[in-house]
Amino acid sequence: MKYLYSFLLVIVFLTFSCNRNKNVEEVVQVTDTLKVDEHRIVNSIGETLIPNARRNLQGWKAYNNVDEFMLKYFNVSKLEALNNAKELSDLVKIMKDSIKIDKLKEINVIARFNVLHNETLRLADMATIPSITDDEVKDEVKKILELYSALNSKINTIYKAEELQDALDIDTETPIELDKQQEIRIRKNRERLIQNAKKQ
Repeated sequence: MKYLYSFLLVIVFLTFSCNRNKNVEEVVQVTDTLKVDEHRIVNSIGETLIPNARRNLQGWKAYNNVDEFMLKYFNVSKLEALNNAKELSDLVKIMKDSIKIDKLKEINVIARFNVLHNETLRLADMATIPSITDDEVKDEVKKILELYSALNSKINTIYKAEELQDALDIDTETPIELDKQQEIRIRKNRERLIQNAKKQ
């Protein structure tokens, strides 16, 4: 009888220890399934607007709609990217056609809007091609996000330059006129330097 209790105790101990190992193995298998789906297009977030630019563009609804919609494209599947391409190109066209801020009506800024719109149209065209590959869609989405980041960078540059201009005491837009006496002194100093150089 004494041996029987010992034998049962060993069996119960082994049963619990085996079950514990199974639980540990199951947890390891669950953590392995948390991998990123390799069929998704994942991009890092590019340049966003600085606070001053964001404040100035806050009332521009078309830009804000595009900005919000672009968030979908930082982690998107091929199917989602193609299904949303038409809506994206429409939003970018509305944004491009509704520029009301005078600072953004410069040729180099408008060119960036046009290039971005062309690339979104290209992605929308890809949605109609059945033989399009995942890599082609991935490259096009990456290009669109880079162009959008470049557009934001240009807008930031405009507003940073404005901040610098405001910070300066001197108006750098209009040339400073020298008074007559200062011009005469500069001319005399130049003549003296030339004469001293000839003497040596």
